[in-house]
Amino acid sequence: MRIAYLNCFAGISGDMFLGALIDAGVDPKVLNEAVAALNLNATLKIEKVDRSGISSTKVHVYEGEKPAEEAHGHHQEQQTHTHQPHPKTQHQQKIGHNHDHEHIHGRSLTVIRDLINTASLVPAVKHTAIQAFELLGASEARIHNVPIEKIHFHEVGAADAIVDIVATSAGIHSLAIDKWFCSPLNVGGGMVDCAHGRFPVPAPATADLLRGLPTYSAHIEEELVTPTGAALVRALDPTFGPQPAMRVEQIGYGAGTRNSEDFPNVLRLSIGETNDATHSSVAVLETAIDDLSPQVLAYVTERALALGALDVMSIAVQMKKGRLGTLLTVLADDAQVPILEDLLLRETSTLGVRIHHERRSCLDRAHTTVVTPYGEIRIKLGSRSGEVFNAAPEFEDCRAAAAKHNVPLKLVQQAAIAAYLR
Repeated sequence: MRIAYLNCFAGISGDMFLGALIDAGVDPKVLNEAVAALNLNATLKIEKVDRSGISSTKVHVYEGEKPAEEAHGHHQEQQTHTHQPHPKTQHQQKIGHNHDHEHIHGRSLTVIRDLINTASLVPAVKHTAIQAFELLGASEARIHNVPIEKIHFHEVGAADAIVDIVATSAGIHSLAIDKWFCSPLNVGGGMVDCAHGRFPVPAPATADLLRGLPTYSAHIEEELVTPTGAALVRALDPTFGPQPAMRVEQIGYGAGTRNSEDFPNVLRLSIGETNDATHSSVAVLETAIDDLSPQVLAYVTERALALGALDVMSIAVQMKKGRLGTLLTVLADDAQVPILEDLLLRETSTLGVRIHHERRSCLDRAHTTVVTPYGEIRIKLGSRSGEVFNAAPEFEDCRAAAAKHNVPLKLVQQAAIAAYLR
């Protein structure tokens, strides 16, 4: 099984992720084509740099002939901006830039979503990029206590941030990784200048995005995890912990902007193979309930999936005193166990949750994309030792295509399978 491991000992940002992808062997053409598809008049500048003695790759985003941050006024000169009535996103996007003012080219989530959807990108890349922005928007909405539609992204809605997220998504999917892993995230320390004043690291938006993920603060009093980096990790949904047993084939270092003397500001990406292709461990949370409304149970199921559960199942059972009840079972990676345990205890009437681990046998998972009369549809593949056992169209792709073309859903599914078999 092909796996990848992100070592975030110096945090993570969008440009660091891009640099690590290129340094690990992703063809820059993949990223440049994704950038061109956005029609933002943006380009990438890729260079080798030294970070505390570590040779790494630094990626700059240029809009026109200037760096994107400079093209939008993100430099040290004093500037006057008109008042923006929408809630401000929290702080600077790039490590090393001090933005004491609001970006005047704020984009709403709807505008960014439409920009990505209309670009000539494969559905999987669009999905990951849009998911990252939706996660960012949800965090900002919680912080400001306003509907997500009223949030306007400023620094993270500028061209360089959009390019970072979309190009990183393209690089991620080009690697065809079966499973992603990630170290705990070093968030750094100290204070950061936000749109609403000085806050301790991590800033509010980043802190919200990192809920439930393993984080720590060490080595340096600087902001190490940006909201873009946190959103990309969230969208990637990796398994957190130490590097798993693997035969490392490629290693990439992506450079951040800062260059501390004794602290390499880089993100390390390791790619390789693991022999444990078919067996893994999964956490199982269970509770039996006989005094709760089915409406609440349905709500808890939806919330569990939104919080990262791998699957949620409910089974009718007979409990003490002949009462009919429901056995609620939640499958999750270890990193999601605390937040899911809290959900079950808070939202249901249970007095306890059973937690244990099960060994499971899994097929290797991958995606391919087929072209149908109704557009591009992703096909989810399950294989072992190179033999495909299962091939199924992605339901959300089929549903969207059926609605767009006003045809039966099953017709789109059949067309996708026929295209795959051809």
